[in-house]
Amino acid sequence: MPHPIRLAQALRRTRATVVLGALMALLCGASAHAQRFDWDSLTQLAKTRAAEPVRANSDKLPADLASITYDQLRDIRFKPAQSLWRAEALPFEAQFFHLGLYQTEPVRIHEIKPDGSVSHLPYRGADFDYGKNTFDPAPWGDLGHAGFRLHHSLNGQAYKDELVVFQGASYFRALGAGQGYGLSARGLAIDTVGGTGEEFPRFSEFWLQRPAAGATEVTVLALLESPRATGAYRFVIRPGQQTTTTVNARVFLRSGAGPVNTLGIAPLTSMFLSGENQPMAGDFRPEVHDSDGLMMLTGEGEWLWRPLQRPKAVTVSSFTMQNPRGFGLMQRDRSFASYEDVEARYERRPSAWIKPLGDWGQGRVELVQLPAPDETHDNIVAYWVPAALPAPGQPLEVAYELAWQGDAQQRPPSSWVTQSRRGYGYTKLSAEEQGRQPQYVIDFSGPALDALPADATVKAVVTANTNGRVLQTVAYPNPATRTWRVAVRVERIDATQPVELRAFLQHNNDTVSETWTHLLLPE
Repeated sequence: MPHPIRLAQALRRTRATVVLGALMALLCGASAHAQRFDWDSLTQLAKTRAAEPVRANSDKLPADLASITYDQLRDIRFKPAQSLWRAEALPFEAQFFHLGLYQTEPVRIHEIKPDGSVSHLPYRGADFDYGKNTFDPAPWGDLGHAGFRLHHSLNGQAYKDELVVFQGASYFRALGAGQGYGLSARGLAIDTVGGTGEEFPRFSEFWLQRPAAGATEVTVLALLESPRATGAYRFVIRPGQQTTTTVNARVFLRSGAGPVNTLGIAPLTSMFLSGENQPMAGDFRPEVHDSDGLMMLTGEGEWLWRPLQRPKAVTVSSFTMQNPRGFGLMQRDRSFASYEDVEARYERRPSAWIKPLGDWGQGRVELVQLPAPDETHDNIVAYWVPAALPAPGQPLEVAYELAWQGDAQQRPPSSWVTQSRRGYGYTKLSAEEQGRQPQYVIDFSGPALDALPADATVKAVVTANTNGRVLQTVAYPNPATRTWRVAVRVERIDATQPVELRAFLQHNNDTVSETWTHLLLPE
């Protein structure tokens, strides 16, 4: 018969083992559950970070990378054979950018598996070809990456083309079939103008969701951080002739941070150096730009077109509206003859059209135009500014579709501006009078005009703000291009102030065109 004391001890040990085993199983289950990551997990992370002080970047680049030159960095290339998802022959692949020079702040990148579990994707020196560089990456450890790009068979099945790039602050840009990189998008813009200085939020961490074998889209999650805001972002990218990116964002303002003057939602950044309305003397190229205009569709259904310019001083235009239906920086001119640049190929650069998903409420589309010495400087920014900002800890939630468009792009259903030029032909006006009374020639084209009978009467409705007087307006058909042309002569009252001009076409009191809205810059 067992000894009673030993039997009791054995029973206690058995119970302890069972309890410990159950506890370990519970902890393991909790650990496995904690490793799962999704959109709500990211939102909670962004909300938690917003309640904390901003985290300073304590990472220091190795001496070799801290002193690297532009050419040395260009000689570091990711090895295509090491691409994420290549071994699985998936329809999308990811490659990573190396830190150095301008890209000094590392981002952490992870993969979300099909079961929702997450694995970190560390920096590995063996993934890169260092070219002529002689430094040894072995001692560097896990540096992190400067960003990444996704590849897909965009222009044919024989090769996976570059589809989208996320690199630098919160910048990203994508391509549709047959396009070349031009303008960029950003996650968020803070105080581009109107504050104590622009703040550039950055994507500090990414989660790449592994696509299925036959996937036609790929999903990226990103954590945005800056001194005054955090954000959870989800990007669903669908490649095609028009590559679309569905963006969901939940933005939190930091507790205790300084006030935000201008919160720019869905910002676009582009370049305009010269165009048909502002040619550059001494340049053999007729036009040099990534975008030639800002197009908007108001909540009331009015289509607006604002030609871009390169001003001598910072110029800001605001378009107040309720529940915008769309806005974008567009590259309408798709003809090589308009640019004559065999290297830059500006005619292949995409337009970016933003379609809000859901009601955005009251606010404004803001266009910022900056001086620029040459085409290497992005000097155009456009974004949506909500009228009301959220309280700290409460999300500002927005969703929109961003379409990267080529030759087939969003246009008004009636008719649109194909070109607008400033200047005179033969005239008896003196140079001083021409400067004080500028003339614009605007061409309109589209189905609403094409459907008019040959003898139709078309009227140009032209207005100016209080600093301008419309002196002469005439609308007539252009037989060379089968478009309608409007010539407008305006007199500015105060040469030191801008003049706002608006023009559209009417037939029998019906509007048959978008509204050309132009800013005559001060002298």
